[in-house]
Amino acid sequence: MIDLHSHILPGIDDGAPDMATAVAMAREASARGISKVVATPHVDHHHDTRATTISSAVAALNEQLTRESIPLEVLPGAEIAAYRLGDLDDRELGGLGLGGGPYLLIEAPLSPTAGDFEVFLGERSSSDRRYVLAHPERSPTLQRDPERLRRLVLAGTVVSITASSLSGSFGGAVRRFSISLLEAGMVHNIASDMHDLHRRPPGISEHLPAAAKALPGLAEIERWLTCEVPAAVIAGKPVSLPPQLQSTRRRRFGIGRASRRSRDSH
Repeated sequence: MIDLHSHILPGIDDGAPDMATAVAMAREASARGISKVVATPHVDHHHDTRATTISSAVAALNEQLTRESIPLEVLPGAEIAAYRLGDLDDRELGGLGLGGGPYLLIEAPLSPTAGDFEVFLGERSSSDRRYVLAHPERSPTLQRDPERLRRLVLAGTVVSITASSLSGSFGGAVRRFSISLLEAGMVHNIASDMHDLHRRPPGISEHLPAAAKALPGLAEIERWLTCEVPAAVIAGKPVSLPPQLQSTRRRRFGIGRASRRSRDSH
């Protein structure tokens, strides 16, 4: 598996506090079947992280992993707050792409008063930049209006949800919304968003069986979600619309039919 979203770099943001923890996280990720991790420290009003800082930290961590014979490769990236797209120039943004490619990981707003964050994505729609939206299932804004997320998907935004959302780590409402997004064909990728060893540890696949009980067919697209899509993102290749999964449960959020109608018309 390739993990597109992690806070594994030591001492940069709210992730690994030191190199020892970062190495332990890498060892745990490797043991859980992950071969590559994209380091995505926050770039927001709390952490004004720069591409040069990330590049140096990635190189240092990879050197340490080689010394300790841990078979995991760390790639550069960032988790960028949408509003920062307006004040970072093209050169800086180019250094923040996932795996060094054209895709930027954008943090879905976690504030219930986020406003129209999509405006920041639209401002660069004519450039070569492409977007991966991180953890939209945890966004109160998108929970209230999932059609906003559907429009982003149809416009080409790649959607990445957090694996532990599917097993209930962020509560029942987030878990149900995550499953509804998968059912409606609005999820391209599942990542760990690892921050540490205990509260937000490495791991992806162990969270999927809980969702598979409600979504027949999830196991069949697990490789697409965790290997093929992230490999395409790192390579800068287009990503297709996600498949839709049949749910064994009654819909709660009403997004499945709307998504199908819109997709059928395109």
